Amino acid sequence: MTEESERSAADHAPLRPPAGPDTGRTTLGLCSVTFRRLPAAEVARRAADAGLAAIEWGADVHAPAGEPGTVRAVRAVSDRYGLVCCSYGSYFRATPAESAAFPAVARAAVLLGAPRVRVWAGGTGSRSALPDERHETVHCLREAARIAADHGLELATEFHGETLTDTVASTIRLLDEVGADNVRTYWQPPLDTPDEQALAGLVELGDRVTAVHVFSWWPGNNRLPLADRWSLWVAALGLPAVRGVEALLEFVPGDDPAVLGHEAETLRRIAAQTSTIRRGRP
Repeated sequence: MTEESERSAADHAPLRPPAGPDTGRTTLGLCSVTFRRLPAAEVARRAADAGLAAIEWGADVHAPAGEPGTVRAVRAVSDRYGLVCCSYGSYFRATPAESAAFPAVARAAVLLGAPRVRVWAGGTGSRSALPDERHETVHCLREAARIAADHGLELATEFHGETLTDTVASTIRLLDEVGADNVRTYWQPPLDTPDEQALAGLVELGDRVTAVHVFSWWPGNNRLPLADRWSLWVAALGLPAVRGVEALLEFVPGDDPAVLGHEAETLRRIAAQTSTIRRGRP
């Protein structure tokens, strides 16, 4: 993707009014990594056409931190389609080898208008990480949190295998060790974890969760329609601690852009049901 091509796409896109988040409701959005092979303008158009309000732009393909011109063009595309950039998916690993790269990550997030940077808590699972390795990751996250704060940003760790946030207990321990007010975590259902167990973990994380990645995988990473885990997501998005955070679609069956509209409609129905439950209606 080039800056010129993205600007051209934005110039020819239909103008849409800005779609700011409603603080009384769960904001629904899309992670751009869902459609890595599509240009940013196409991802934004499809998200807007699906009725989604927010987008998390990924640094791996669409908005590389080292390409500020591309990042500016992606911001222009987001604005054109009325999408709020709720997060920057940086893939920063919080290791000594990557620490020097974080200032550029923070600058890219600011260019995107993102209030938050998603990061990874190292590159080793909590059961395998040596004490020194854990200490290094904590130190790197503290430093990244300081830089993020200087830019008015929040950090959020990916809740993911092979990192120090691969379990609820290790995530809570890590956030306590980092001890920064602007560091929270994402949540997603762990692979092959029954609904009840996954929800218990989300409850334990509580208000440490700043956003959730929404998908329906079972077993393993077999990508099912979102409706196939309807009860999980109704329960998850209905929790008081999750109210008001972003619910971001991440991956769809077959990585097929054509199913995004249907998946987004399912997510809207889930969110509507959770709102009804919160109001105490049948």
